[in-house]
Amino acid sequence: MNSYIEILNISLKALYTNKARTFLTTLGIIIGVFAVVSLTSLVKGVQNYVSDQFEDIGSNIIYIFPGSGGLANDPAVSYSNNKLAQKHVDLILRNSDEYVDKVAPYTGISKVIDYKENEYFSTITGTNEDFAPIFNIKMTEGKFFNDFDFKSSRHVAVIGSEVKENLFKNTKAEGKSIKIDGRTFKIIGAMQETDPDIDNSVVIPQTTHDQLFEIENYSYILILPQEDKDINMTVKSIEISLLSDLKNDEFTIYTSEDILGTINEILNILQIALGAVAGISLLVGGIGIMNIMLVSVSERIKEIGLRKALGATSFKIGLQFIIEAIFVSILGGIIGLLLGVILTIIANNWLRAEITIWSVILAIGFSLFIGIVFGTYPAINAAKKDPIEALRYE
Repeated sequence: MNSYIEILNISLKALYTNKARTFLTTLGIIIGVFAVVSLTSLVKGVQNYVSDQFEDIGSNIIYIFPGSGGLANDPAVSYSNNKLAQKHVDLILRNSDEYVDKVAPYTGISKVIDYKENEYFSTITGTNEDFAPIFNIKMTEGKFFNDFDFKSSRHVAVIGSEVKENLFKNTKAEGKSIKIDGRTFKIIGAMQETDPDIDNSVVIPQTTHDQLFEIENYSYILILPQEDKDINMTVKSIEISLLSDLKNDEFTIYTSEDILGTINEILNILQIALGAVAGISLLVGGIGIMNIMLVSVSERIKEIGLRKALGATSFKIGLQFIIEAIFVSILGGIIGLLLGVILTIIANNWLRAEITIWSVILAIGFSLFIGIVFGTYPAINAAKKDPIEALRYE
């Protein structure tokens, strides 16, 4: 046991004696582990953010997209064959009223809004009065527009929190007038902060939106199902209603859970891809360890010969260099992990970033693996040195 402790002390002393070399050797591992931990924690933060947004706006919303394939399809292909219109909103309300509570169309176009000398680039959203209850929107000023505003194509607008902040600061927005494409709209309400897309939008009646921008079809249709109804039965009822006017490949129905699942699948693939890229830097760090250890063996040939002459076995010589490689690798892994934790804590100011257990296990485990694998060849090389030749080495 004492001999192994002695080997450990010799290894640590050798690393301490060459502090600059030791640090530079660990740097590749530090960067690799930091990259693995930080990138995966940030992707996890994005996943948590998306999940939180879905919970805030409602996790039971049903979306109807144009074309087949939905989110997986090329948007250009879907919208070039878009046939979603007001008649399909009416179809759902009439034929699926047993399962459906609210139905709202949606179209959006980006425009500059003018208020006096101020300008703001925003999304002009066209919808109906059911948009507010579907997304559980609360008002900070005024009210949302009603069915009369929709049917009369009135020039009224409800603004998001970001729009209000940028155009009106701390003053009241209700009752003020803004211009969109040269047309005057009266603000009748301001929405509480909610989803970023809604916060940055100006919502107007769909009928007004269609006239102003000459839009014939909806981007998608939003549906709030009855709370006591099975979601699968609701989706089936909506599908049957739409099939009375549309072909099967002319629309796709998604629930919020479907969309969240699709987004999470994409983010999981991204997480794996980023982890693999970061793993390459760990591999490069391992090659660096092997390179430095080989240099170290060449520089310490006399030391190896002296230790062998004093009775050290080839196994113990090899073990010494293996310990040095593992220590350097694990040290780099721990420092990289700590830096990843620090970045995650900082990122929590904006995202609910989270370090996953598997990323920690992968990073530290891979560090240990690299230390063993890339330290083995230099250790074998050191162990094979002939003591007589080593002592004669200049």
